[in-house]
Amino acid sequence: MHLSGQTHKSGGITKQGRREMRATLVQCAWSAVATSGYWKKQFERLEACIGRNKAIVAIARKLLVVVWNVLTERVADRHADPEKVAFKFMDWSHDLKREGRQGASTVVFVRRKLRVVKMGELMYTISRSGRTYQLPAQIEDE
Repeated sequence: MHLSGQTHKSGGITKQGRREMRATLVQCAWSAVATSGYWKKQFERLEACIGRNKAIVAIARKLLVVVWNVLTERVADRHADPEKVAFKFMDWSHDLKREGRQGASTVVFVRRKLRVVKMGELMYTISRSGRTYQLPAQIEDE
C-alpha cells in the first residue's frame, strides 16, 4: 500500500481462490449493477477511474463483503430495499408451507424474518400482484 497526500494506492486483486467462485461473483456484480441504483452508481464511479473490467471486479468484491456481513452479523445490507427483502421472505414462506413455518401465517413469518435481519420495522403493508398484505406490528410469542 502506498499513501501520499491525496493519493491512495493498494495492491491489485489476485487470481487466488476458486475460479468458479470468482466467475459467479462477477456475474452477481453485473446483475447488481443492472438492477440496483446504488450498485450502478458505484460501478459508474469506479469505471471512470479504473476501467470497466476492474470496476466490475471491485463491485464483485464489495458484494462479497456484503454477503459476509449479512451471514456473520445477521443483518440486511443497508442498501437493500426493505420491500424487495419482504417479497423474498414471502416467496420463501410460500415454498415452506405452513408446516415449515412452525404454523405461522405468511405475514407473521415475514415480520419475524424482517426482525431477524433488523429491517422493515416501520413497514406495515406489502403490495404484491395487486394485493395488499398487512404485516402485524406485534407478534404474540415475542
